[in-house]
Amino acid sequence: VESPSNPLAELVDIAALAEIAHAKGAMLVVDNCFCTPALQQPLKLGADIVVHSATKFIDGQGRCMGGVVAGRSEQMKEVVGFLRTAGPTLSPFNAWIFLKGLETLNLRMRAHCASAQALAEWLEQQDGIEKVHYAGLKSHPQHALAQRQQRGFGAVVSFEVRGGKEGAWRFIDATRLISITANLGDSKTTITHPSTTSHGRLAPQERAAAGIHDSLIRIAVGLEDVTDLQADLARGLAAL
Repeated sequence: VESPSNPLAELVDIAALAEIAHAKGAMLVVDNCFCTPALQQPLKLGADIVVHSATKFIDGQGRCMGGVVAGRSEQMKEVVGFLRTAGPTLSPFNAWIFLKGLETLNLRMRAHCASAQALAEWLEQQDGIEKVHYAGLKSHPQHALAQRQQRGFGAVVSFEVRGGKEGAWRFIDATRLISITANLGDSKTTITHPSTTSHGRLAPQERAAAGIHDSLIRIAVGLEDVTDLQADLARGLAAL
């Protein structure tokens, strides 16, 4: 399970889900990419295994690709055996990059969260914005759950704009500072249109069922000055 989810910041109660899984003899695996260990620690909530795309926030500057599988020693024995047999092993340089990223992870995530919160609150007040998806907002239906199981609300903010797909594309194309890319977790802020990128292979009815509308835009807030980001998003609003 992915919590928070991409791109709508939907959450699951990890502790409750772990109880359900364990009662049926199943394991719970949590994708913790959006929160990182700095904001959420699923193993302490009852999960058995946690996975991360280290390419994202753990690196933090878009320099290299890698992943993490973490868990208790009894679960990791099989993972280590697979790694030794199949060979999906990081290069020493990439491993060093990730280790250096971990040194600043807590500081960076706090900065990401602060800027994302400010932008989400600002976007919620703007004409042309129909809905903002961010667990740090009191309007988010799972705000209380996020407060309970996370130390922060993350860097990813999604919002729906007036004008459908055409409006979303005009908004994105009008930005100048923010980078148009489907990647996230970088020191630079990125913006993307999920229904034609990350979720573009889904059928229209599947996207609709998942709440991925053509008017949806996702930003992964970086480490730039928040006033500069707000000014860039204002360019997008002016294009609607």
